[in-house]
Amino acid sequence: MDQQLNLLFFKEQLTERLFELNEITKIGDVAARPVELDQTRVGRLSRMDAMQAQAMSIETKRRRESEILRINSALSRIETGQFGHCLKCDEPIKVARLKFDPSTLFCITCAELAE
Repeated sequence: MDQQLNLLFFKEQLTERLFELNEITKIGDVAARPVELDQTRVGRLSRMDAMQAQAMSIETKRRRESEILRINSALSRIETGQFGHCLKCDEPIKVARLKFDPSTLFCITCAELAE
């Protein structure tokens, strides 16, 4: 698989994932709505469950938005010819790592050092 073909493969993967995330976002926004505080309509425990579900939905949305940003950044790096290079050391990122997560910013060495 030559470098140009790799870029097309990764661009397609990233674009498909971006589409999935955008579709999930449309559905997930409903769960993040404010919880009804009227105790005549919802009992205390049910309201607490709803608030917990809302908090989980908000965190899931935050993670989804973060992934969308990483994907858009990766697509931008493909367009500018910077895709596949570590942002810290500028060394090539191994293809296996990119296949696992095409939006990754760092080679495994730099990622481990950051932890």
